[in-house]
Amino acid sequence: MNRPDLSVVERAGGASLPAALALTSLSTFAAMLAYSGPLGNAATITTALGAASGTTMWILSAMSTGLAVSLLPAGALADQLGRRKVFELGACVFAIGSAVCATATTATQFVIGRLVAGAGAAGVIATGLGLVAAVNSGPGARSAAASWWGASMGLGIALGPLLTGAFDLADLWRAPYWLLAAAGVGIAVAARRCYPETAADPDRSLDLVGAALLTAGLGLLLVALIEARRGGLALALACAGGAVIALLAFAISQLRSRSLMVEFALFRRGDFAAATVAAAITGAGVIALMSFACTFLVTSMGLSTFAAGAAMGLWSGSSAVSAVLSRRLVARLTGTVQLAIGLAATGAGLLLLAGLEPGASVARLVPGLLVAGVATGVLNAGLGRQATATVPPERAAVGVGMNNTTRYLGASIGVAVIGLVASAPRGDIVAQLSGWNHVAVLAGVVSLLGAAAVLALPRLGTAG
Repeated sequence: MNRPDLSVVERAGGASLPAALALTSLSTFAAMLAYSGPLGNAATITTALGAASGTTMWILSAMSTGLAVSLLPAGALADQLGRRKVFELGACVFAIGSAVCATATTATQFVIGRLVAGAGAAGVIATGLGLVAAVNSGPGARSAAASWWGASMGLGIALGPLLTGAFDLADLWRAPYWLLAAAGVGIAVAARRCYPETAADPDRSLDLVGAALLTAGLGLLLVALIEARRGGLALALACAGGAVIALLAFAISQLRSRSLMVEFALFRRGDFAAATVAAAITGAGVIALMSFACTFLVTSMGLSTFAAGAAMGLWSGSSAVSAVLSRRLVARLTGTVQLAIGLAATGAGLLLLAGLEPGASVARLVPGLLVAGVATGVLNAGLGRQATATVPPERAAVGVGMNNTTRYLGASIGVAVIGLVASAPRGDIVAQLSGWNHVAVLAGVVSLLGAAAVLALPRLGTAG
């Protein structure tokens, strides 16, 4: 097919492919805008709310925590009740969480708002690609959806810190959250016109015990990682122990449940296992390093938060562009090969970021940011493509939920490890640069090893 599917209007239940694809892209963009926004003004929020310095870690991590613990339950619920219902509910919850952030008077209220917004965003992200497939499930439409989904993700991450940084300059740090709340309401209203409802499965019920155990296990694990970075080792160990117990109980419950939250049989499919590993490595490698990079640019290279956000825009902005432009280039590649190429090229870009010496300017990072950005766009598009292509059509929401859950879990673990490896005394620039060089190499090597694993896994599993 030479021309993109967007030129042809496909209808299902009154919905058109361009409208469905546009709303999925817009909702993903809004979610990523909210996700990355505090990178641009976390210090301002901490000061405005009178929070302790250690609370900044929760301000930055709360939304990813809400996402990670909610994606799989949202996907399972969507495949049971209908994806549009869960999409609309998710958009409304996202709007409520954003409004809580906009009206927050304490750091605790703000963090709660971020957790709620993350849970709402999970409902939107888990269902968006499946809803596009409900309009047109052809390979061309699926490829277009994956490309635009990857682009909107990169663009949202790129513009989030710039948006909050710009409002911060005008002393209007609450304004972005009011805009996100309004966007959530608008997305919920538009869903009924842009999407058909997918058929509910009356024979499938939500595994409430499994959902509760999985949510508790993942939540406690993420709290343990965050508290470990803050220095609260006693609480971190207690939460880690609770996470192990909850996740073991979850695994046992899945052996007895008739409606599985995680269908372990899917991991016998080599392409599904490869996509899951690729998502985890993406989080642990490039996303984790780039999450740390903004802080590094401010504290070690003397950039303002706005300038640091602009520098990071070279990575996330180029990823948005390449996610769309790479569609034709990768049309003849299998999804697994696309993921492997994306991870390998991302690893090469991250390695280019190493080798900083005292006196180096941010220009030294530009080649690596651009290479990693272009490669991340190819990778994001591949993840979106494989999230739905490697599971049965009726389980598309769970496929997207699993893919994104492993991505955010990988990012949380990666951020914790990178924070520990890169830690250096305040004011010791040489040690800070050395820490950066070490974590850039670590993230690059992890990505390269991930590429090798992604190529190997399909040979070990079934073709599906």
